[in-house]
Amino acid sequence: MEDSFDCLIDSYINDKVGIANHFLSDALAADLKQNLISLIQQKALLSAGTGNDSTVAHDKKIRGDHIYWLDRSHNTVCENVFFTLMDSFVNYLNQTCYTGITGYEFHYTLYEKGAFYKKHLDQFKNNDSRKYSMIMYLNTDWQKADGGELRIHHASHQQDVSPENGKTVFFNSSELMHEVLCTQKTRMSVTGWLKVGN
Repeated sequence: MEDSFDCLIDSYINDKVGIANHFLSDALAADLKQNLISLIQQKALLSAGTGNDSTVAHDKKIRGDHIYWLDRSHNTVCENVFFTLMDSFVNYLNQTCYTGITGYEFHYTLYEKGAFYKKHLDQFKNNDSRKYSMIMYLNTDWQKADGGELRIHHASHQQDVSPENGKTVFFNSSELMHEVLCTQKTRMSVTGWLKVGN
């Protein structure tokens, strides 16, 4: 487990974007995907917006995904396993990098064919508690023609990350603009933020 943590942290230090191909085990990724599919069938996901609290807005020309927040109160086995993994990662990150992370929030994310998310930062203008963004992909047999890449805008170049099953991406929420390119088939992930303070 610590090997995948180190892979994510070391690649982040080297290039401001951490990538680990097996942060989620195959079994956990499969269980989370099956849970998300069940939630989709129950029509439990909601249209995602931009902004927070009273400033939230919904505009399909900016963001077209749907989300469902993970919560320990659901007492879903795979979500509990996921939270245990994240507790271990946060503890390791705080011990090795002195990041001071005090909490996190995660949701399932569903992009249906034709959906995208325009260029943005993950940190709110009126709340700077989000320090690190994490995306964990749940897409088996993803092909280049399927699109849906995460495009990260560095100062000198663009980096496209394919949303392949089990892959995890980690970056500073306030530094890197990014977007989700138009997907040509259903694209699923767990997306969230490591937080400090409020």
